[in-house]
Amino acid sequence: MSDPGQPTLDQLRVFIAVVETGSFAAAARKLNRATSVISYTIANLEAQLGVTLFDRLSTKKPQLTLEGRTVLAEARSVSNGIDNLRAKVKSMLRGIEPEVHLALDVMLPASRVMDALKAFRKEFPSVSLRLYVEALGAVTQIVLNRTATVGISGPLDVDVLGLERIGVGFVQLVPVAAPDHPLAGGSHAPGAARSHIQLVLTDRSPLTQGHEFAVVGTHTWRLADLGAKHMLLKEGIGWGNMPEPMVRDDLADGRLVQLDLPDCKGGPYRLQAIYRTDTPPGPAGRFLIEHFQAQDAKTPTTAW
Repeated sequence: MSDPGQPTLDQLRVFIAVVETGSFAAAARKLNRATSVISYTIANLEAQLGVTLFDRLSTKKPQLTLEGRTVLAEARSVSNGIDNLRAKVKSMLRGIEPEVHLALDVMLPASRVMDALKAFRKEFPSVSLRLYVEALGAVTQIVLNRTATVGISGPLDVDVLGLERIGVGFVQLVPVAAPDHPLAGGSHAPGAARSHIQLVLTDRSPLTQGHEFAVVGTHTWRLADLGAKHMLLKEGIGWGNMPEPMVRDDLADGRLVQLDLPDCKGGPYRLQAIYRTDTPPGPAGRFLIEHFQAQDAKTPTTAW
């Protein structure tokens, strides 16, 4: 059997139009062409591919054959691919980067992340996004090594040259534990938490090596994943600081309780947008930074 011919983009789009409108005549009206032209185009496409796309005999309206349904899926894929290609080229001609690599601190509330990403998708539908979620200095590290163009980082109390920093608010950290934990309920004397396991989020980068953040316990378990820390806290294994939005429902439902510890009261975890000064972000990256800034400007601090 001979190989099928090479259909044109126009033939595929005429084919798709017939399927979507339900008839050759309706497709002709949609494409502003004569019905005879639509019929001729489909006939040529069938001849090139060597298959029958429509059953024209058993029904008044053309019905897709099994082969037609298979070709339709591929035709739509090709058509969408061309549309995406044109959109990306158009964006590049306007100076918009084709792809943005964004690194986010794991402490950033999910509601802020979803709000920003939905707005980004609407504003830049042709720009691809690569998302990285890290903790502490690891966000800064992957911006420094150019893996990510833009980062939303937590506080990094060490000097790092070559980075621009823009404040985008904070998230409130609260010390919590399961309701049956020995520290749960009532106030405690200074140092009471030291004899209990403190769950501590670790930094996968070397930037904060030797630095401790809100660590008061002498017996610590180190975790690289905030979700794992959350799970262990609810199981009563240790106590630790968590972003308030992440444990808000747990506190309301009694799965966790906020601890009254004079030497570890939690507090604001500052967030900042960062990027390398020698490779500033393009329009799409700047949009994300400005959106995170706008979130902070319109969000009351008591909501955190």
